[in-house]
Amino acid sequence: MNENLLQFIWQFQYFNKHNLATTEGNPLMILQPGQHNLNQGPDFKEAKIKIGGTTWAGNIELHVNASDWLLHHHESDKNYANIILHVVWNNDKDLFDQQQNLLPTLELQSHVSGIMLQHYEQLMLARGFVACENFLPLLSRVSWLSWKERLVAERLQRKANIVLANLEQAGNHWEEAFWWLLARNFGIKVNADAFEQMAKSIAVNILAKHKYQLNQLEALLLGQSGLLEGEFQEDYPKLLQREYRFIAKKHNLMPVHKAPDFLRMRPANFPTVRLAQLAALVQRSTHLFSKILETKDVGPLRKLLNVTANDYWHYHYHFDESLEYKPKNLGHSMTDNIIINTIVPVLFAYGMAHNAPQWKELAMQHLSQLSPEQNNITKAWKKLGVANDNALDSQALLELKQHYCDQKSCLQCAIGNKLLKE
Repeated sequence: MNENLLQFIWQFQYFNKHNLATTEGNPLMILQPGQHNLNQGPDFKEAKIKIGGTTWAGNIELHVNASDWLLHHHESDKNYANIILHVVWNNDKDLFDQQQNLLPTLELQSHVSGIMLQHYEQLMLARGFVACENFLPLLSRVSWLSWKERLVAERLQRKANIVLANLEQAGNHWEEAFWWLLARNFGIKVNADAFEQMAKSIAVNILAKHKYQLNQLEALLLGQSGLLEGEFQEDYPKLLQREYRFIAKKHNLMPVHKAPDFLRMRPANFPTVRLAQLAALVQRSTHLFSKILETKDVGPLRKLLNVTANDYWHYHYHFDESLEYKPKNLGHSMTDNIIINTIVPVLFAYGMAHNAPQWKELAMQHLSQLSPEQNNITKAWKKLGVANDNALDSQALLELKQHYCDQKSCLQCAIGNKLLKE
């Protein structure tokens, strides 16, 4: 037994409540178990119980062993002055409240199902993809839908907090903050930090001054990323180098310290290509974030994002290394990736910042309209019979695996709750 499991059992009242009595032998009725308190103080607040013929309202504290009350120094803490019941697994010591009255105590272990404890132990000791894989899909279709929506909301809330932190750093300038996040997304995982640093080194007003000349935008992005240093053989990189030196001097710019990496990635994700595509997107759009707010369907969003790098890159992945012709358009997969990982969190954050739920709903709607993400995690869920029909599903399943299953937070999970209850 541990305190988290004990709190779970009490919160959902997963024990036999017939013929309850305190350790003194007084009849006990649970009228209201109280509200679970996740902050400092007693475990459950605003509870109501009846001991003998007297009804009590106040707080309830839980411990595995009764003596933990003294171990945690509750006897001298004013936060525990209004405890109406001490719920323990093992009553190893009689205790007194701060008024020196015997503390009413309920020992739970004889009232809890052994099957529940056995299931919990199985979950904690399991070593598969997820602890409950032998019981899946378990939830009904409606319950899965509700649980997935909650998981996605939690995921977007966490991502939106990152967006809002960027917004504060950008002086509450939404276009600036969006530019940073968009550039980070273009860097994929390997170069996300490097691309973000590059974006933060070029204010959106500087981009605006050069947006009508694609080679100047490329020069800015590649130069600030440290990719225009050294000697080149071809005319185009020499042109970009000259343009960058002029623009950098004009705006007093210095390249970022973290250069992007080419290792361990497919050529389509090389930083040269992704930066050229990002430059094309900047040139093609004016007030990009405002346009995204105006776009209510993923079809036009995909069309807006699906840019193609200029002709030079159709024959190159690196400077001075000419290859066979291959157009460097952003592509369906990458545009969906940007919608899922940048646009949707930014819309959700916009709704939070303006207390406007319609933007949160639009973010969720975009996810429901996109194809599901395909990766090792979503494929493993599908093998276990859990549906992955759209991007809302796949985002939910990623959240479930990474922030519940991997942390063994079965007590906070709808699946674990259902399993233990049954």
